[in-house]
Amino acid sequence: MSIPPKIYKVIGLMSGTSLDGLDIAYCEIEKQQDSWTFSITKTKDVDYNPELKNSLKNAVHLDPVSLLAFHNQYGLWLGAQVKQFIEENNLKIDFVSSHGHTVYHQPEIGLTYQIGSGQHIANSCNQKVICDFRTNDVALGGQGAPLVPIGDRFLFSDYDFCLNLGGISNISFELNDKRIAYDISPANMLLNLICSKINLEYDDRGKLAKTGTLNKKISEALNELAYYKEPYPKSLGYEWFLEKVVPIIENANDSVENLLHTAVHHIALQISNAIKVTHKKNSSLLITGGGAKNDFLIEILQYKLQKFSTVIIPSKNIIDYKEALIFAFMGVLRDRNETNCLQSVTGAKRDSSSGVIYYPQ
Repeated sequence: MSIPPKIYKVIGLMSGTSLDGLDIAYCEIEKQQDSWTFSITKTKDVDYNPELKNSLKNAVHLDPVSLLAFHNQYGLWLGAQVKQFIEENNLKIDFVSSHGHTVYHQPEIGLTYQIGSGQHIANSCNQKVICDFRTNDVALGGQGAPLVPIGDRFLFSDYDFCLNLGGISNISFELNDKRIAYDISPANMLLNLICSKINLEYDDRGKLAKTGTLNKKISEALNELAYYKEPYPKSLGYEWFLEKVVPIIENANDSVENLLHTAVHHIALQISNAIKVTHKKNSSLLITGGGAKNDFLIEILQYKLQKFSTVIIPSKNIIDYKEALIFAFMGVLRDRNETNCLQSVTGAKRDSSSGVIYYPQ
């Protein structure tokens, strides 16, 4: 039985590994014949106060009971932000679609965990909630990541490559009629770690990095990380970053400018390698996420790609809220019981319609 056309009115929530806050996007999503259309009409950034930011950063170290308690508390906080957003904009919505905040991601042992209890969100904002999009895919033997490629395929199909530069860089593209996607490297997570050495949140537009010079020893240590030699599907988590990358930076005896410069070249090299190996020349590369505002990173990336790909930076709304939009879209697909996790992306046993639905009580 065909589903009649409907405009889905959804609030998408996204909190990424860069810990730069909660992205809230009110989206209207509609299927017209065989194609999907969308609009992002209302948005809001909610900065994490120092206490909450620190709690999220250190959640990986909590004991099980404390982590579950924080999972519920964070859900209540998310629901309160949604309720305020709805009231501020006088919205009527179908549901909230929440990514949550990833604390554990170890698919090799069948584990992924995003905090932000769906039931607590639902009760707090009195709305239907769809969340926990990764667990089912991992249970099916997949990486549970990246998930954004389903949106790249249906909402951003005009571009050959879709690159997100958040805490982690990830890429998505079509190859032999299959959607391929994977995490490439740390991105803002690495740059922000270096900035924290001088109590900066981030390197504004890459201005500090541009003044530095390349540290060949650190560059080689980063480029030799075993992850880069692994075949896809593959994904990265904060635990990997803590174990493999942080020690390289912490033990580096160099200026912040030089470390940032080296990190930018590292990120750009790994991305360009990922694109060049596909042998797609004269292609288009859509870049979103906070890293799209790092002018120096974009400049170095375009230089390394040269004839292979042309970098396209979209509107600020798409840069900032593409992930929130796509999790809203994943919620729509889950609500329709249609595929939103792709086997070709995650390596799971099969495609699936993932996400858990909660109703306010």
